[in-house]
Amino acid sequence: MDTTDTATNVSGENREEIMDVLPFVNGEFCSSSTEAYMSSINPSTGEKLCDVPEGSVRDVDLAVLSSKSAFDERSWVDAPPSHKKMVLHRFGDLIAAEADVLDYLDALEMGKPIALGAFSAISAAALMHFYAESIDKLSGTHFNSDSTSMAVQRLVPRGVVAAITPWNFPTYNATMKIAPALAAGNSVVLKPSELSNQSSLRIVQLGLDAGLPPGVLNLVPGLGATVGQALGLHMAVDMITFTGSTSVGRHMMQYSGNSNMKAVIAECGGKSPQIVCGDCTDLDIIADNIVQSVTMNQGQVCSMGSRLLVERNIEAKLTEKVLERFEKIATGEATDPNTSYGPVVTKQQLNKILAYIESGKEDGADLVCGGDKVNNEKNGNYIKPTAFINVPETAKIAREEIFGPVLSVMGFNDTDDAIRLANSTSYGLAAYVWTNDSRKGLKIANNVNTAVTCLNAAAPAGEGAGHAFSAEPYGMSGTGTEGGMAGLESFCRRHFLWINHG
Repeated sequence: MDTTDTATNVSGENREEIMDVLPFVNGEFCSSSTEAYMSSINPSTGEKLCDVPEGSVRDVDLAVLSSKSAFDERSWVDAPPSHKKMVLHRFGDLIAAEADVLDYLDALEMGKPIALGAFSAISAAALMHFYAESIDKLSGTHFNSDSTSMAVQRLVPRGVVAAITPWNFPTYNATMKIAPALAAGNSVVLKPSELSNQSSLRIVQLGLDAGLPPGVLNLVPGLGATVGQALGLHMAVDMITFTGSTSVGRHMMQYSGNSNMKAVIAECGGKSPQIVCGDCTDLDIIADNIVQSVTMNQGQVCSMGSRLLVERNIEAKLTEKVLERFEKIATGEATDPNTSYGPVVTKQQLNKILAYIESGKEDGADLVCGGDKVNNEKNGNYIKPTAFINVPETAKIAREEIFGPVLSVMGFNDTDDAIRLANSTSYGLAAYVWTNDSRKGLKIANNVNTAVTCLNAAAPAGEGAGHAFSAEPYGMSGTGTEGGMAGLESFCRRHFLWINHG
């Protein structure tokens, strides 16, 4: 079975040829042991793309044991830092060289607009280069001791890392897990979402082409209930790094406790607030940024600012500007370079969003924009950007993650009221604060429970911290640190070495 032939013109004249979805173990594609398959559907058109195996415990065993064998052989673990850097830099170069193809596959398979620059394959390549360069910057600590001993705190790789990724930014999320895990010296078993396999299949091949030893990076496709659970419970898996829903993140922590107490990083849901204070004057810029946040990737972003908390003296004016922009947004196929707003990933996700919209009405919120799907000839999963005003604090749409383009507008009276509303959910992933008063802004930033706070959250003029920043979620948004050098250390185990030489 040929899994590598492609037709890579992404302009539309030729379609990228879809690969067979197969496990990738020890440097080769192999057949899944399962006889159960599901269909991968193009969300823009409703057309079938390929069959995806549901996966099996046997598939997981083969991949995990391959990764463990590669780790125990230590060809990657003990490779000189200069060699690891060279391989990961080459890996990043190969991702960048195939960026158009990878972005096209993500658009085709899950609906991320090909024109969307955020969390794209080029961003993924830059992330790989960052962690390549970090390899020889990772260091331990020497403690002062007496003249007859030496005490050293070392950072050592954990072993086999199970990387379980979501479907919303397939290429970027896979790289976000793979890059630091490999830089720390681990072996990796990648489990992409069953809804978005194609770019991950390419990425593991590119890793082999870059010079990773066979078995250091494996892939097992399949359902979370089969492959994800088997990885979580596997006694030879030393760490889980997971991004996805809070409910599944809880399962990962339970799997750890029910097996070998493996380390767990879990980035889960969010219900992020956009906090706009009444002293703001340029409401057009703020409205532009709010609409961009809500509609980017059709609202399928865990850090999306889905709650618009506005001081009451400007609530009506800002809401009007946001609604004007919502009404102008047009849907289009994700693979069209002119599309900025495409479909949601599946019919199931579309129906989930519609159910939340109905619950908003039932809970007493006022629907003022959107609220229904877009009828189209191609049977795609399109939904209009949606906004509610006068949203009760207790409404589901104000408290639960929807993962769709639904905005809840809520008024507040003063800074303390804004902080209270911002903290009125169980999540704490991101917050966006708008004010002309720096003291007020810092007070809000210091008191809102979140991993990341953007103060005066316009699109950044520069790169900021780039890939060097780290963050740790609050509450039901997850556990563990990702990003930057601190995130790299998460993929290491602290080992204390005490040498007596007197």
